[in-house]
Amino acid sequence: MPQPHKPRSGSMQYWPRKRARRVYPKIRSWAQIKEVKPLGFAGYKVGMAHAIIVDSRKNSMTKGEEISIPITLLECPPVRVIGVRCYEQTPYGFKAGTEVLASIEKEFQKDLGGKLQIPKKQKQTIDNVKPEQYAKIALLVATQPRLTGIGNKLPEIFEVAVGGTVTEQFAYAKANIGKELSIEQVFQEGQQLDVHAVTKGKGTQGPVKRFGVSLRQHKSEKTRRGPGSLGSWNTQMHIMYRVAHAGKMGFHTRTEHNKWLLKIEKEMSKVTCNGGWMQYGVIKNPAILVHGSIAGPAKRLVRLTVATRPNRGIPAEAPEIQKLIA
Repeated sequence: MPQPHKPRSGSMQYWPRKRARRVYPKIRSWAQIKEVKPLGFAGYKVGMAHAIIVDSRKNSMTKGEEISIPITLLECPPVRVIGVRCYEQTPYGFKAGTEVLASIEKEFQKDLGGKLQIPKKQKQTIDNVKPEQYAKIALLVATQPRLTGIGNKLPEIFEVAVGGTVTEQFAYAKANIGKELSIEQVFQEGQQLDVHAVTKGKGTQGPVKRFGVSLRQHKSEKTRRGPGSLGSWNTQMHIMYRVAHAGKMGFHTRTEHNKWLLKIEKEMSKVTCNGGWMQYGVIKNPAILVHGSIAGPAKRLVRLTVATRPNRGIPAEAPEIQKLIA
């Protein structure tokens, strides 16, 4: 009887599979839009659930009917704009030039620890910056995990691009430096997102789980779960990198395009379970419901950006959610 087919584990698109340097990813490309607003946000992964919605997809066979779909919840506390970074255009790409940091209260500086040293007197102020000298201007933001119940106080610091022209970007940055940004100022229901996250780390695993090597069915003299060959006999001193070996698995930076933002829920009671979510706790800030799964374990920071290549088949309006099943 033939064995049932099993796809190989892992994609050759990502090779070599390099582990991430930090828990939250770095974003290198942003969508080009004319609207003047931040192009990204961040949230902490709560967990997965099911939602009963009215299918609003135009070409769906279940259009107008109630269907059950998987969703992922993200808690999105407001982020603090702690600085503005200006970039110059060079023959080798963008180069960071002037950086202006906001004045922050002592309590928040304690949370930052040694992550960012803010001098008492800065040589450059936001009023002295001339936007016509730069090619683009980005926001330097910090998360506020203290507002959540995950048990962490150390903020994550990253850049967020701004849409519009350089003059409009500078005006927006000047008006919002030192202030908080909420999820509603960046995204709206029904919008498509690109999700950037670091996957679960699974530790050291063997070649069967790590690369999908088939188990040996017979004549397994030494092992059943190892690769069949390490390479040529003539050049046995060198083993090719493609040979499946045991090693660390997971903890990779991955991007998923065109995730559907179903709901921005401001009433925490509607998305909080009795006793809190498993492995997470109680939701204390606005949460978003995203269609499908998202990489990473609970409590991990997930970065969200405006979709760079939106899918035309996904409706621009959010569907009607009848019920949330946790």
